[in-house]
Amino acid sequence: MKVLYSKRDLKIRFHSRTSLYHFFTRFSILIILDIVGQTSCESRKELLNKEIYNGPIMEMANINTMMTDSGKLVLRLSAPDQLQFRNGNKSWPTGLVLEYYSAPESPVFTFRSNLADFNAKENLYKGEGNVIVKNMETGDELNTELLFWSPGEEKFYTDKFVTIISEGEVHTGKGLSANQDFSSYKILEPAGTIKIEEDEI
Repeated sequence: MKVLYSKRDLKIRFHSRTSLYHFFTRFSILIILDIVGQTSCESRKELLNKEIYNGPIMEMANINTMMTDSGKLVLRLSAPDQLQFRNGNKSWPTGLVLEYYSAPESPVFTFRSNLADFNAKENLYKGEGNVIVKNMETGDELNTELLFWSPGEEKFYTDKFVTIISEGEVHTGKGLSANQDFSSYKILEPAGTIKIEEDEI
């Protein structure tokens, strides 16, 4: 009687099939990983090529905000529209009115502009287009096209042309630095002073 195969042959053949199976399994896994890697790279490229949205995350209308300190009114902000951004910045595209209070009865000064922005990182307001700041106690009034207000430093400043009406006089010049309540100010490059009558103010 002839033996067709031995145990040794079986082991070799069995081992060969296992090796071949492992080879194809590993090869398939490598192919799949390569395809997934290429797909994820393509997805990353697509994400990198997409424009990042920097627009507002919230839009509000008819704004009337009051800020208090220890229960006392400090600031009132009113505006037709307000845009809120992810980084904390704010914008008032149709203008705003700020009223700053030292006592709840009446504001110390008012700040108006046709357009305004707030930079949260720098804690800085910027007003553009017919900016008017008025000291309600003295009646002094500032008019310019661009003005910055820093609540932290408690001051206003600009490098643009300014006009100030104070005690029957109109002062003009370029650039300004003023304290927060507009009771003290300095025109950096004075241009001139014009006296006016009370009924012309």
